[in-house]
Amino acid sequence: MNYTLHQLQVFTRVVQTKSITKAAQELFLTQPAVSIQLKNFQDQFEIPLTEVLGRQLYVTQFGNEIAQIAEEILQQVEMINYKTEAYKGILSGRLKIAVVSTGKYVMPYFLSGFLKKYPEIDLTMEVTNKSSVLRSMEDNEVDFGLVSVLPEKLNVEEEILLENKLYLVGNHEHVAAQKEYKKDVFSKLPMIYREQGSATRTIMEGFFERSKIIVSKKIELTSNEAVKQAVIAGLGYSIMPLIGLRNEIKSGEVQILTTENFPIRSQWRLIWLENKKLSPISLAYLEYLRENKYKIIEDSFSWINTVHSQ
Repeated sequence: MNYTLHQLQVFTRVVQTKSITKAAQELFLTQPAVSIQLKNFQDQFEIPLTEVLGRQLYVTQFGNEIAQIAEEILQQVEMINYKTEAYKGILSGRLKIAVVSTGKYVMPYFLSGFLKKYPEIDLTMEVTNKSSVLRSMEDNEVDFGLVSVLPEKLNVEEEILLENKLYLVGNHEHVAAQKEYKKDVFSKLPMIYREQGSATRTIMEGFFERSKIIVSKKIELTSNEAVKQAVIAGLGYSIMPLIGLRNEIKSGEVQILTTENFPIRSQWRLIWLENKKLSPISLAYLEYLRENKYKIIEDSFSWINTVHSQ
């Protein structure tokens, strides 16, 4: 056998995307170039790695096993490059993080100092929902994930970054009828939900289930920004993380309704797969976080403790 690292890179990307076209786009190659490299790689095996049924490309069981080994080889090659740069006093390469949508208000503050310290590092940060974050981790496409609810079926390690507080909120037209609402208020309000797979949705539904509250779901939206704008427009009420409401609360566009058993609390967690062999960049980032996270919280998130509900 005489396969090359380039062929391994092409093959693993085809396996990840299940598409020659998508693999070509991600590798910045032409589709014919990817097809040729894939054929040259497959010709070295007597057992098929992929097969095409109709227009859909499928990876065989043998192909998946080869892809896993190829990924490990590529990681080891990257490790050689990282080690070489580290010995020269340079830390370079790419850090990949998948972040739940509300985490975009959190993660940049825990990254900026690190990237200033190591300007040769490139960052890829995917902002999506919890289900997609966990899928990226399972497929070993990212180094870390940022979530506020730990996965039930995935063994991970974690570094807790920041407390996450969720409140019941409405718009500026809301007038408090009482100092504190009881939990039965939820059965009377038109509630706005996040989509299935969202951590905020999971937290909301968990609260309603524990409290035995029947809620009339009015609207379902696919991002916290969309929920926020719907609340501001007066379309309904929602349970939202405080972290994404700073400006709207300050301007008065969003009001916190003081409610029994609120805020709901969770933690923003940076997670990675248990037993994952972390790259030098990942290890350096964890070291940076552990040394600096409390100062980051003090400098960037102390406002959270000064927000008073009505």
